[in-house]
Order: sequence, then structure tokens, then C-alpha cells
Amino acid sequence: MGTALMGAVLALPGCQYRATPDPELSAKDKEWMAMVPEPEVDRRFARYMIEDPTGEAPGTIVVETKERQLYYVLPDRKAIRYGVTVGDEAYGWNGTARIFRKAAWPDWHPPAEMIKRWPHVHAMQGGPANPLGARALYLADAGGKDTLYRIHGTNEPERIGQAVSSGCIRMRNIDVVDLYNRVGADAKVIVR
Repeated sequence: MGTALMGAVLALPGCQYRATPDPELSAKDKEWMAMVPEPEVDRRFARYMIEDPTGEAPGTIVVETKERQLYYVLPDRKAIRYGVTVGDEAYGWNGTARIFRKAAWPDWHPPAEMIKRWPHVHAMQGGPANPLGARALYLADAGGKDTLYRIHGTNEPERIGQAVSSGCIRMRNIDVVDLYNRVGADAKVIVR
């Protein structure tokens, strides 16, 4: 969809897209995020406050993998919509989970199955080169077991809107900081 057409769609009466301000950032956030080149944001995947399309309870995160959108449900039938990168067909995941851990600039410990597929990957300390980006939300299944899937930032923001990850949900670093600041511990996550 062209920029002019997208602008027209967003300006239609009844379309309730409202930009949200960027979150406050620490000095470290500003320094490290400046090291990850940020491409121009496709407006289809920009962060907006919208009418809630999910019907879920406030505080719930809903990922619509086909749309490449993540919704954080707010009170009063509102939601924050974020563009995301999702798992490619071979590695996609869906289901219901809960957030059991939140981390800023987390270390990355790729699972053994990922290392087997891609022997070049290795554990990394948190930082701008780390694939988990600025924040990570760790997901557990109904029994409390780590699913090994995360909602996290990315050092490849140009891939937002694509299906290329190993199953995790990737967000622009500024967006994952915004979500991290909003979401509560033990929040419900629905990936469909």
C-alpha cells in the first residue's frame, strides 16, 4: 500500500488511530539504541492507540501472526497496536501463555535446537548486537514451564512486518520498551 493511500486510510472518519508518545529512556537505552540503525517505519507497523479489535480483558497481549501485529489491551475498549516480526512457517508458534519474567537488555542463551540448526549462533551478553534487543518478556505455558519463546526487541528492525524469526515475536526496540513498561507480571499472552 502506498504512503499516500495509507495516509488516506488512516485519515478516514471512524478510523481511530492515535500515535502514542515514545517511552522515557535511560541513558544506557539511548546510547545502545542509537547503535542499532532504525529504518523508516512503515506506517502499517507503527505504534498506535486504536479501538480494541481483540475483545480480550485489559492487560492481555494478543499477537495476530497473519497481520504481523501485537495488541496490548487497555481499559475502555482501547488497545495499543505494535508491528512485529513473527516466526516463519517452519518455526511459528501459537497458543496461550503467561509472562513469567521481564528483563532489560537481557543476555541471550539460544536453545540447543537452534544451535544445532545454526552452529554459528552462540550465547551473548545484553547489548545492541544482541538479538533480544532492549527488553524481553519470557513466556511460560499453563503449567509454568518456559516455552522458550519470547516477545523481545530486535537488532534487525528492518524485518518488522515479516515472518522470519525462529518463533519469537520481535518488536522495534522503542516499542518493546513501551510494552515492557505497560505490561504487568503474569500477563496473559495469546498468539494466534
